[in-house]
Amino acid sequence: MRLVASDIDGTILGHDGKISDRTVRAFHACRDAGIELVFVTGRPPRWLHPLEEQLGHTGTVICSNGAVVWDLEADRLVSARTLGMDAVLELRRIIKELRPAALFAAETLSGFHLEPGFIENGSSELLAEFTPAPLAETLTPDDAVVKFLAIVRDGTADDFLAAVRPAVAHLASATHSAPTVAMLELSLPGVNKAVTLAEYANSLSIDAADVVAFGDMPNDVEMLRWAGHGYAMASGHPDAISAAGQQAPHFDDDGVAQILEARLAALGVELS
Repeated sequence: MRLVASDIDGTILGHDGKISDRTVRAFHACRDAGIELVFVTGRPPRWLHPLEEQLGHTGTVICSNGAVVWDLEADRLVSARTLGMDAVLELRRIIKELRPAALFAAETLSGFHLEPGFIENGSSELLAEFTPAPLAETLTPDDAVVKFLAIVRDGTADDFLAAVRPAVAHLASATHSAPTVAMLELSLPGVNKAVTLAEYANSLSIDAADVVAFGDMPNDVEMLRWAGHGYAMASGHPDAISAAGQQAPHFDDDGVAQILEARLAALGVELS
């Protein structure tokens, strides 16, 4: 175990916005033992404060499902893979034909653009700062879109993904990570958490066999398959559980911490 790669939401961070003390101790023990830590999330860089405030993490974070690499200590962009404006508008057209009620938003390197109705009143404090407007009016050719979002109010995210993914495969990689909302996340074709994590591990001369990864949702599937030791949360999505070679206990039982404690103990590392 030379590198630990972990998803954030639903894996180490709860709906209350908290990382448990036990999980914090386990990550600190890994760091103290010289094990590299990297967090791999669907979140954009502006939403990484739990890592800084609760874990004291100052290293690299792979954001936006692999589309962005961010240096947390320097608070700067390392690299990004972005969708062009033509692709974004074509994605919107295709999805709108499939699901006329769909609404859309775009995560860019400089902000967030959302259509009226994309979020329901009061449903997202994190997005309350952004003013809804038609994307064709607010997005410009200079905007670097790292993640395009589509949401519907009926059905499940799995059903929505099954309908959309084949129709947009030539334009984007599609996945989802919201457990209770039918919302899709689309990135440049071929971009996912595994691709960027593999590049990061290679930059450290670390093989997949020495990587322990944790995740809980479909956007973690490729990462869990790639890592030599992929653990899906027992509380996670069936697709993540099927993809992973192993399973971590339920999030509510500090599953990530339990696995890290056991693996550190096997290496002769004692937690304080």
